[in-house]
Amino acid sequence: MTHADPLTETLANARVILFDFDGPICDVFAGLPAPEVARELTALLSAQDEAAGAKATQTDDPIEVLRIAHEADTELGQKIEQALTAAEVRAVAVAGQPTQGAVEAIQAARSAGRGVAVVSNNSAECVRAFLELHSLEEYVTKIVGRPSKQPHLMKPNPFPLITAAEQMNIDVTSCTLIGDSLTDIQAAHTAGATVVGYANKPHKRDQFTDAQADAITEDMQAIADALTTA
Repeated sequence: MTHADPLTETLANARVILFDFDGPICDVFAGLPAPEVARELTALLSAQDEAAGAKATQTDDPIEVLRIAHEADTELGQKIEQALTAAEVRAVAVAGQPTQGAVEAIQAARSAGRGVAVVSNNSAECVRAFLELHSLEEYVTKIVGRPSKQPHLMKPNPFPLITAAEQMNIDVTSCTLIGDSLTDIQAAHTAGATVVGYANKPHKRDQFTDAQADAITEDMQAIADALTTA
């Protein structure tokens, strides 16, 4: 008896495919660079809280700036969150086409009778805007974006995965997450879901192997092919 490769096997057992957004579906900051957004948020933050602003200058990740703002002050965190959401919506409008193979992967999941949800540390608003822009909203049943006012619930916290599974009336252990960062792998492991690491940069394959992803792919099209085979 021949054993299926890890990707086909992992996807064959999944009843719901959870897609991370930034990477697997969309390069969110392709047109409006993340460091630019981070600087914009840091300037906002610095005007209100110098110490937090100084800390935020150490990162070029907008989501990290949000975490720093929330740690400093809840109300300030909410202000930065609104600004980040607005920036993300602007960003996806100029982000270009979906990640190569992503549309095929989403469509293949639905054709194979799987549920499809997006679980993201980006805002649900920007995910929705991007899906609508590229006529993909009909394929995606649920969107679980960044939990408003609760950045501690973002991945690597399993909360978004568990929430998506609950909304789809399925046990989270029947889900497979497709994600391109270590926080995705950690969130899936903690939730008890399986996870496919999308290694869209060369160093990620080793990272995901060390983190014990169930399968690793460098190509979203491979996910579409594996779902069609499965």
